[in-house]
Amino acid sequence: MIWRSLRRHWFLFGLGFAFAIGFGAGPKAAWLLDLPYLRSGFVFTVMWITGLTLRGDAIRRCVAQPLGGAMACGLNMIIVPALCYVAAIVLTPELGGGLYVAGLAPCTLASAAIWTRRAGGDDSIALLTTIVTNLACVAVVPIGLWIGLGRQAEIPIVGQIQKLFWVVVVPLLLAQATRRLGGAAAADNNRGLLAFLAQIGILVMVFFGAIASRQLMDQSDQPMGWFAGAMLLMTILAAATVHVAALLGGIRLARLGGLSQDRQIAVGFSGSQKTLMVGLQIAIDCGVSVVPMIIYHLSQLFIDTYVADRWAIAHAKHGGNQPPDPTGSLSGNSGPTDAT
Repeated sequence: MIWRSLRRHWFLFGLGFAFAIGFGAGPKAAWLLDLPYLRSGFVFTVMWITGLTLRGDAIRRCVAQPLGGAMACGLNMIIVPALCYVAAIVLTPELGGGLYVAGLAPCTLASAAIWTRRAGGDDSIALLTTIVTNLACVAVVPIGLWIGLGRQAEIPIVGQIQKLFWVVVVPLLLAQATRRLGGAAAADNNRGLLAFLAQIGILVMVFFGAIASRQLMDQSDQPMGWFAGAMLLMTILAAATVHVAALLGGIRLARLGGLSQDRQIAVGFSGSQKTLMVGLQIAIDCGVSVVPMIIYHLSQLFIDTYVADRWAIAHAKHGGNQPPDPTGSLSGNSGPTDAT
């Protein structure tokens, strides 16, 4: 039973283990953060590996009906950062800055599409949102950092643009070029291996982030003990609240826009999810805590799995036809979804 649980949830256990080791190592491992191109190299590699699994042909389906993709991108790049900025008011500067960085991070490279398909949604919207937000982060993130954190820390705007271009945009473009040059079949046939390698890279970045968090805590004059526990609880509540608000808000917005239920699902998931890899890199560079980014990632894993399973069960009960909205009890609407 324990072994089965470890095999099924090894990544969640790995996140905790990697953070604990990095946080405990603290000053002894700080020299790793100063090695040139080490962190950037891991981010580049993971982005390239994950980008290999993105199917460019699915984007054409979404471009023909762009409203859903536009809603999801706007939600991901504008609304979620704004919600995080407001929620960060109740946190310490380090945790609040980390939560705001989590909001600025682009959409996940794989899980948004996976959860959308799992729930019976249109994954073309999720794929489009993934590509657009990751490519646009070269401009969105530096501008967002200047607006939200400019007074808290000196943000090298040009440096952030250059770094994000090389560690996000370039590997994604190379990955798509690899698929077009004959690597698509190999990538599709080895999705499991590629996902495993990407997760290992994320764990390494969590380790680096934990080292940076320990340095930040050692330099902070904030009291520990009960205060630290209260702030951690507030961070969990803030991250989960922002994610749920964005998820349900995206579904409701798409419904008001007259989109079909499968596209409502896609807008909700892809508009609310944030990638851990890029968020960790930005948080470390900006000198804010990586804890909110990790918490946001964990909350979306648990919350979206629950919501996706409810959608899947509802679809199964209705034989693949459009069922009543299974998120109604969460959003306050238990009636059927508008079919238009």
